[in-house]
Amino acid sequence: NPRGTVQGGFVAAMLDDTMGPALVSMSDGAKIPATIDMHVSFIAPVYPGRVIGRGRVVSVGKSIAHLEAELYDTDNNLLARATSAARIMELK
Repeated sequence: NPRGTVQGGFVAAMLDDTMGPALVSMSDGAKIPATIDMHVSFIAPVYPGRVIGRGRVVSVGKSIAHLEAELYDTDNNLLARATSAARIMELK
C-alpha cells in the first residue's frame, strides 16, 4: 500500500494459510479446514520481506476445529495473530 506496508487482507490471508496446514499436518493430510470464522489482531505493521508463521490446532471436534496462528518478523517481534473456527473436511 502507499505506506509501504503489507495490506491487512494479505496479512489475514497469511494467517489463514498458516492455521490451515496445522490441521492438515496433524491429520497426515486426511483433513482440511474450511474457515467459517476468523478474528485477526494486527499488532505491528508488516513490511514486505520474510515473515515467520506459527500455527497450531487448539481443539478438534467431530466437525469443527479451533485454530490459532501468529506472524513474526525475523527479529521475533509479533506482527499479527489470529484465531479461527473451521469446518473439518475429509480429503477424498
